[in-house]
Amino acid sequence: MNKLLLAGLLSVVVIVGLSCGDSTGSGAGQLKVRLTTPNSGADSAIVLTITGPAGSTLTNATAGPGLRLFQPPLTGNTTRFALIGQLTQGAVILTIGVPDVNALSQYSGTIEGVAQPNYQLRASLGGYALAITR
Repeated sequence: MNKLLLAGLLSVVVIVGLSCGDSTGSGAGQLKVRLTTPNSGADSAIVLTITGPAGSTLTNATAGPGLRLFQPPLTGNTTRFALIGQLTQGAVILTIGVPDVNALSQYSGTIEGVAQPNYQLRASLGGYALAITR
C-alpha cells in the first residue's frame, strides 16, 4: 500500500510541476531597440516604426538615455515613434514593453527618416539599421 501511495504522490507532483512552470520563460517583458548609424553623434532625430505579431499591442515605450520620445497611443501591432536627441552608434534608443518576449523574432523596426542637427533630413539611410533584442 505504501508503494501505491508513493507512486500516486509522485504522479501528482510531476503533473503539478509540469503544469505550473513554463520552461520557455514566456510572458510580458521588455525589448530593446538598438541603433546602428554611420554618423554616430551627428544626427539629432529619428522616426521609426515598430511592427509586432498580429493581434499584439505594445504595452509601453521608453526613450533611451538623453532622448525625448513622441508617440501616438499604443494600439494595433504597428506603432510609429519619433525620438529627438543625439543619436549614437550602438545605443539603445527605445525600450518597448511586449506581451510575450518569446515573440522577439516577430518584431521588426523600420527607419522612416533621420535628421541632422540642422534639421535637414538625411538623403540616404544607407548604413542605418535597427536591432531588437532582449
